[in-house]
Amino acid sequence: MLNGYFKGERVGSGTHLWKFSEAVKAGEMTPEEFLEAEASMSRSAGSCNTMGTASTMASMAESLGMALSGNAAIPAVDSRRRVMAQLTGRRIVQMVKDDLKPSDVLTRQAFENAIRTNAAIGGSTNAVIHLLALAGRVGVDITLEDWDRCGRDVPTIVNLMPSGKYLMEEFFYAGGLPVVIKRLGEAGLLHKDVLTVSGETMWDQVKDVVNHNEDVILPAEKALTKSGGVVVVKGNLAPKGAVLKPSAATPALMVHRGRAVVFEDIDDYKAKINDEELDIDETCVMVLKNCGPKGYPGMAEVGNMGLPPKVLRKGITDMVRISDARMSGTAYGTVVLHTSPEAAAGGPLAVVRNGDMISLDVPNRSLTLEIPDEELAARLAEWTPLPGSPESGYAWLHQKHVQGADTGADLDFLRGFRGRDVGKDSH
Repeated sequence: MLNGYFKGERVGSGTHLWKFSEAVKAGEMTPEEFLEAEASMSRSAGSCNTMGTASTMASMAESLGMALSGNAAIPAVDSRRRVMAQLTGRRIVQMVKDDLKPSDVLTRQAFENAIRTNAAIGGSTNAVIHLLALAGRVGVDITLEDWDRCGRDVPTIVNLMPSGKYLMEEFFYAGGLPVVIKRLGEAGLLHKDVLTVSGETMWDQVKDVVNHNEDVILPAEKALTKSGGVVVVKGNLAPKGAVLKPSAATPALMVHRGRAVVFEDIDDYKAKINDEELDIDETCVMVLKNCGPKGYPGMAEVGNMGLPPKVLRKGITDMVRISDARMSGTAYGTVVLHTSPEAAAGGPLAVVRNGDMISLDVPNRSLTLEIPDEELAARLAEWTPLPGSPESGYAWLHQKHVQGADTGADLDFLRGFRGRDVGKDSH
């Protein structure tokens, strides 16, 4: 959608919603101002105008080679969006004639290109789950370790909210994703010869594009973050991994040790967070359980827990937060997400207690619950699942077959290279 503005300031969908809601809780903004600002965010049809999950996944489709070059950033109401739709339809017909299939495009190298692109654009952590699931569907072996390996040394050069200051409309005018992909190629971070749905290689599509605004798409030496890829941390609190987005986090919190303040589920969080008697300060680590694929079916975007009002009134805008949930791509903060195994599956997150000390060390990729191994084992042995599991229907099917966030939170029976055979006619 088109840029939003409030009192002369750019306002980004989602990003400023979080910012302004915190300002209301801190007493810095009135409810009336909040409603006026909210009405200023969404000026047209289209998805979020920040580098949220929708914009990220449009970029992932293009960087995978599954969308025509230039598609990702065109505003929904721009006449060129209709032109792109027309060209896409024509190209799909030709692909059928040429027998060019998605499986010809979705190679391991294509996924590695997309992972690096996500780092360069400061993309949503939701891309991790979506691409892991997509890779599982087409039989390509992509893991969390690939996300960390491929994205580790890629600078974030797209200056868009929530990591930067601009919005998708300006990204489009600057040249859009083709400029970013060209930059990756010039830096030796792109598999140039991968095939795309256009029938051309990725490099042939972007080699001649021009950056029209170097404050929107930055030179590498002015990158928002030198290492912008999604970070994967592991340890006794997340044996199968958890993720964090460095470009949207607070550098001073990337190494942090704090006392756990535990919320057993999202309802427990909502009941306690505004309580002035809650024993919490900015040095604590907020822990939210039972919000993963099983614990909160659908794995809701609640990981970016709002801070308690008494902390916000100090002028604090970020704390370390850990959960098995997802987070909106429009959100920001030092937020550890997708902790696996999740609490509802009996992962170590399930047995964290108030007062436990937790250490986060992003440079060394570690997340540690500071209790002896014997105590952790004893707590896990005593753990029991939450009551109320479904016994029939689609809810039962989901709980029985959904996988962990570390492999894409997909249903296990949908993985594998399927769908090639054409079935018999119905009549």
